[in-house]
Amino acid sequence: MADDALLETFETHRPTLFGVAYRMLGRVTDAEDVVQEAWPRWSAADRTDVRDPRAYLVRVVTRLAIDRMREHAARRESYVGPWLPEPLPTDRAAPAAAPDGADRAVLADTVSYAVLLLMESLSPLERAVFVLREAFGLGYQEIAEALGRDQPAVRQLAVRARRHMAERRPRYQVDAQGQRALTERFLAAALDGDLETLLATLAADVTLLGDGGGSAKAPLREIQGTDKVSRFLAAIGPQAPAGGVPEFGEFNGIPGVHVVEPDGSAGVVLLEIADGLVHRVYLITNPAKLCHLTR
Repeated sequence: MADDALLETFETHRPTLFGVAYRMLGRVTDAEDVVQEAWPRWSAADRTDVRDPRAYLVRVVTRLAIDRMREHAARRESYVGPWLPEPLPTDRAAPAAAPDGADRAVLADTVSYAVLLLMESLSPLERAVFVLREAFGLGYQEIAEALGRDQPAVRQLAVRARRHMAERRPRYQVDAQGQRALTERFLAAALDGDLETLLATLAADVTLLGDGGGSAKAPLREIQGTDKVSRFLAAIGPQAPAGGVPEFGEFNGIPGVHVVEPDGSAGVVLLEIADGLVHRVYLITNPAKLCHLTR
């Protein structure tokens, strides 16, 4: 296969490969690195035995991602504060990452913060099986080949992962209408320190998770309840730099605000909204998890 044809085949499948890697790793930069690492393996492979380039490339990326997950395990244990995935702009990224015939709603769900955080408690192999089966619809034989396992073992991994996710996944009935208006009202109230309006936007069971990674300001523990969450937001909102420009969008399938300053990204706030109220707030200020948004 000529070099141009090799590259064309690789680029055709790049969105799917990125989608697999991001769901497994939760980091855009790591997912991009893994996809790049797959290229020399593809270009140097003996393709006389490659019947399905997509299946071959997915297998390579899956194994590289599993290796990277294991490398990062020790680093996660010493991470400062909660660990959150890197926010992914799904209003433009999700369609490109979708394999042919994929259901966009399913893909958006498997890339949501709630699901990505739940997957953190799965083993690397369970996470790989869950991503390949639930997000990309691969058959058990394809997954078995990708992981170098037999089908019975893969089915067992799938059952364990699916049961774990089903037991813990939050059940929010999300209404897309009015999300932008509520997000804008929430942000304005936070920036103004308007405690009364903030309280009106929050559900009784609201929780807030922040990720500063020890490099930027963020709460080191989960904050729960309308009173504590609203007071925290009302306290930090007025401290936001005056030069920050809020950019509204969809990240990981939910509404969010990316605050951009002249020298780069200041942070991302994501909201899980149901029944006209905010149930979860994610605050990402770690600079290492924001650089891809301003590239």
